[in-house]
Amino acid sequence: GIKEFSSWPTIPQIYVKGEFMGGSDILIEMYNSGELKEKLEIALAS
Repeated sequence: GIKEFSSWPTIPQIYVKGEFMGGSDILIEMYNSGELKEKLEIALAS
């Protein structure tokens, strides 16, 4: 299943334009640092 697809042990697994971003804990860290907004803006612009 999805765990084998990304070699990531937990779910949820977040993808943006086919790129694996991480799980919820990583996305929370990215949100808090501003990195998530930056990555989403880049993905939406392309």
